[in-house]
Amino acid sequence: MNIGGIELKNNVILAPMAGVADLPFRIVCHRLGAGLSYTEMVSAKALEFNNQKTFRLMETEALPTAVQLFGHEPETVARAVPLAEKMGLFVDINMGCPAPKITGNGEGCALMRDPVLAGEIIAAAVEAATKPVTVKMRAGWDMEHINAPLLAETAQKNGAAAVTVHGRTRSQFYSGSSDPKVIKAVRERVTVPLIANGDVDGAEAALSLMEETGADGVMIGRGSQGRPWIFGEVAAAVRGEASPRLSRREKMEIAIGHIELIVRFKGERVGILEARKHAAWYIRGVQGAAALREEINRAVTLEKMREILKKAIDED
Repeated sequence: MNIGGIELKNNVILAPMAGVADLPFRIVCHRLGAGLSYTEMVSAKALEFNNQKTFRLMETEALPTAVQLFGHEPETVARAVPLAEKMGLFVDINMGCPAPKITGNGEGCALMRDPVLAGEIIAAAVEAATKPVTVKMRAGWDMEHINAPLLAETAQKNGAAAVTVHGRTRSQFYSGSSDPKVIKAVRERVTVPLIANGDVDGAEAALSLMEETGADGVMIGRGSQGRPWIFGEVAAAVRGEASPRLSRREKMEIAIGHIELIVRFKGERVGILEARKHAAWYIRGVQGAAALREEINRAVTLEKMREILKKAIDED
């Protein structure tokens, strides 16, 4: 897959999930087959004010990573772009986040309600950039305002090198189903690479989504939580190969390695607190998962977390 002259190893991409797609998770997903990842959302205004916590969100460890910016002021986004693109392969502008604290400021998916302003932001970002600029959006604000095809066309006209479309509206948040017909309609309006997002929980769903929409790539979000090996499975399927099958032991070894990375980057106290949700995702479907989750939520040390995840092997 090629985005603005940047060649990726494959077209299977990790979504920019706030509170999930941090550097340790991105490292694991890349090891297991992701061709590209996105950082968690980064505030353009916070970059302008040199917020160090925000800069840490952009750490990439030289992985093929796009930095995702959010903001509602073209001039602020333009000033943030040179800072962001130093850290990643390219910059992505978020026009899809449904969170009230983001949309309430006129950012994220709220920009879909103002395509003119959205176009101005994209144009300003492209003008300030030396690398590609891409845009991520939803189907629309609500079912009465499905305008992803229009906004995608606006993005392309203003210089966006690729667009990603999540087939849900903002009003749906993460309920209901993603609508591939909207993504297909975007395909009919733009020639830049199109990445399809929404309800990808395995290789079959990924192949079906790309075939139905004509998308060039697929982005995986919640389907990767506790299952980062999904990227290797989908990438193999796209190549026409059999997807690799991991044993429960191999999966738990990945989980332990992931949590060790979290502790390495964030320290044991903070790291274990943040690792609890990941550990709970990794044990879904394991016999005795409810009891193991209770232990996970009480764990305060890396050694205890290792012990609990090793139990998951025996419980299966």
